[in-house]
Amino acid sequence: MFVPSHYQIQDEDWHRRIIDGHPLATLTTNGAAVPWASRLPALVAPGQPQSGPLTGTELFGHLNRANPHWKALADGTYARLMFDGPGGFVTPAVYPGDPSAPTWNFAAVHVCGRIQLIHEPEETLEVVRWTAERLEQRFGAGWDQTASVDYFRRILPGVGAFRLRIDAVEGLFKFSQEKPADVQESVIRRYEADDSGTGRPIARLMREAGMGQPAGAGLPGLTPDAAAGVCPF
Repeated sequence: MFVPSHYQIQDEDWHRRIIDGHPLATLTTNGAAVPWASRLPALVAPGQPQSGPLTGTELFGHLNRANPHWKALADGTYARLMFDGPGGFVTPAVYPGDPSAPTWNFAAVHVCGRIQLIHEPEETLEVVRWTAERLEQRFGAGWDQTASVDYFRRILPGVGAFRLRIDAVEGLFKFSQEKPADVQESVIRRYEADDSGTGRPIARLMREAGMGQPAGAGLPGLTPDAAAGVCPF
């Protein structure tokens, strides 16, 4: 992923924030003719550090064994997991004058590493149970999975689980950093006024990153820095 220096980020807790808050990732690996790509949940595995650098951290993921992508995976396959945070269109109407061009603000984190397939049914079951529990805690309504464990076991033959140990991280946080504070403020207010509500998450991130009219010092992590690592494809 191409990350201009002014959209890079030092604080890897912001990377973790995107992964934790938007865990439906795209898994990509090289294919014979075109790359494989599958949408699936991917989360930092239990027992792994919950803050600090992501390099060396393990993620858990799983997908349907009927998916041809699963059949193309093997231990040691190099993979990229792409996590898409919030985003929104920027209309030139928020800029003070012409010429200008539309754009899109967004947050995205890509991690790369090698796949290790999980072969043991009980370990696969633990991945499914832990993923369901973690997602319920984060997005659900307090559902208790206890009564569904036998159902999990019945569907287990169709589930392929894996680990991915991260060895490179790329984060792109495009928050109108190249614009003056008053223009950033106009962009944020446009998002906040969006009746659909879809612009508010990116507006909130921009505010927390110190964009817009100064209301605080912002976050020291959002300063240009070299990428934590570069994925090789």
